[in-house]
Amino acid sequence: MRAEDFSAWLSAIAGLSADQRREALQALTKASSAETGSGSGDLAEASLKNRGRRGHREDALGTASHERVEGRGCPHCAGREIIGWGRSHGLLRFRCKSCGRTFNALTKTPMAHLRKKEKWLDHARAMIEGKSLAKTAELCGVHPTTAFRWRHRFLRAPASDKPRMLRGIVEADETFILESFKGRWSDLPRKARKRGGTARHPGLHQDNIPVLVARDRKGATFDAVLPQVDSASVGTALAGVVTPSNHLIGDGGRAIAAFARKAGIPFHAVPSPGKPTAEAPHLHINNVNAYHSRLKQWLTRFNGVATKNLPNYLGWRRALEAWGDQLAPPNWIKGAIGNGAYQHLTL
Repeated sequence: MRAEDFSAWLSAIAGLSADQRREALQALTKASSAETGSGSGDLAEASLKNRGRRGHREDALGTASHERVEGRGCPHCAGREIIGWGRSHGLLRFRCKSCGRTFNALTKTPMAHLRKKEKWLDHARAMIEGKSLAKTAELCGVHPTTAFRWRHRFLRAPASDKPRMLRGIVEADETFILESFKGRWSDLPRKARKRGGTARHPGLHQDNIPVLVARDRKGATFDAVLPQVDSASVGTALAGVVTPSNHLIGDGGRAIAAFARKAGIPFHAVPSPGKPTAEAPHLHINNVNAYHSRLKQWLTRFNGVATKNLPNYLGWRRALEAWGDQLAPPNWIKGAIGNGAYQHLTL
């Protein structure tokens, strides 16, 4: 091979996907085996297996890198003419032909400049399993404060990853999460609670934070923390997500019904406590009520969630269900850098 051809081949390696790099390495191993004999070939094959074990974590992020760049283009100008541009700090770099700037898959994402990338898969696994901060820190070999900071860096993108719009029949209802000042040590407006505590009154009350959940029959879920339960707040949250092409179902709450009336959306109120009638068994809010139940049961492990961080935890639960059968640490990292299950993060 000519020197210039070899240089071009080397520069193209940075643009290969993880599978392509593995296939190229196997081809090189076979070529080496053919030249040096079976003994060297066996050694090369063993070396390849060892490199595969060591490179598993790098490959997971490398695959996410290519998928993000292919899906989003240049993070600076959204250009699509992208070429490989080597590697830096363990990450593949790319160059945009449109603006001439270089970047990696983490540029302009919540994960940018976060260190110890070799620990990310362990942290992602801990989040999928819902481990406590102490157990997560022990698993990753970091301080609990670092584990907490990582948790919310990993959740910043999923908190914004929501469906652009829901389809067909949509069930909507509010649920209430106890207000919490967890992590705040002074200037509390009330006496501190222990381990989450309980609300003084159920439903709409100053101690409770309203959370609106809308869910279609395909399982796509949209949620939002409401400043108050009224039609204006519901309308702001669901604008463009639920449209007149949908059939909205609720339990008869005034806020959702008023939003549907103003937006011209077909609305059906199911009889209290939300059960379908014999005449229309498909019109119910069982799916959204079941989601409320799963959400609250899952939140109990945290012994109270700080209200300021509630959108992150809603995104966490939403991502767990959205990934479904594809829920795995590499995909969790994809979601953390903006390639979430709904593919709808605007950075």
